[in-house]
Amino acid sequence: MTTHSHHTTRAHSFNTAAAQYAANRPSYPPALFDAIEDLAHRPLTGATVVDVGAGTGIATARLKARGAQVLAVEPGEGMAAEFRRTLPDTPLIRGNGNTLPLATASADFVTYAQSWHWTDPAHAIPEAFRVLRPDGGALALWWNTEALDIPWIAQAADRVERFFGIDAIVAKNGSGAQAAAALSTTPAGPLHVARHQVRWSRRVPLDTHLANIGSHSAFLVLGEESTNAFLTDERAHLLGTFPDGMVEEVYDVELIVATRS
Repeated sequence: MTTHSHHTTRAHSFNTAAAQYAANRPSYPPALFDAIEDLAHRPLTGATVVDVGAGTGIATARLKARGAQVLAVEPGEGMAAEFRRTLPDTPLIRGNGNTLPLATASADFVTYAQSWHWTDPAHAIPEAFRVLRPDGGALALWWNTEALDIPWIAQAADRVERFFGIDAIVAKNGSGAQAAAALSTTPAGPLHVARHQVRWSRRVPLDTHLANIGSHSAFLVLGEESTNAFLTDERAHLLGTFPDGMVEEVYDVELIVATRS
């Protein structure tokens, strides 16, 4: 399988696990949205926001709670169906960030929550800034990343890496560093690129934590038998750390906000 076709297969894998994704993936803390407003120098309240790769609507719901007027864009049929089930009153159009089906200069924010790494930045960056209003429009990208300074999280990440092999493992959450580099060299025009990190945590049952792991594309394309074998072993490891069956997941949200200079 070529690198491109494998990337496409992984991107499409979420459509068969949309309900699992919606039920078990972490959301985002209020401090993240405070940081977005600070770096963009404008409030989300009353803003027109295009949430690209909206998935099941986890970030869309938080943006709406901040008072934004959100239009969601999602390419996947299964994810879009789950989105419509959970957010039936929020407009959703099918499309992707490489060719946004939206009018020029129509949005205050374009956001990508956990989804920028599925785009082609050579197309997605100019598309985002075409859609953004020239007077202060902001592109915001963010990822929940594992807090690897926490010993049990670092050990779990090592187990995942060993399971897939050092050459085969692909970062589950994308790369903010790669995105920042692409934004710094874009032909879309001079941009101001700011980065910020927000730490937060959630306490969840072990079953939720394992289902969260299994909802990542690397496992979704692996096959049920191999995934279940890994998760069974992981359950045994984690019960040694969390004997009460409640897991304290700790995340560093990696945020990038780009505006026209």
